[in-house]
Amino acid sequence: MTTIFVYLLDEGTDVWRPVNAEHVADRSYRLDPKAVVPEDESWEFPPGAVVECESKRLSDGDQLVAVRRAE
Repeated sequence: MTTIFVYLLDEGTDVWRPVNAEHVADRSYRLDPKAVVPEDESWEFPPGAVVECESKRLSDGDQLVAVRRAE
């Protein structure tokens, strides 16, 4: 497992949630299907989704972030 960051919707500013994910191929990761989305959050991608990731500079340095669903 590795940690990737998922964008939170409807926050008014850019907010990213760290989520455990399994590397499946190239830039594709499967978000932990057992992850729990807090009631007050809306994730761009749900637990269990397979997403493509890119490196993005966040407040604590360069991180892998989910940018789209993998095909």
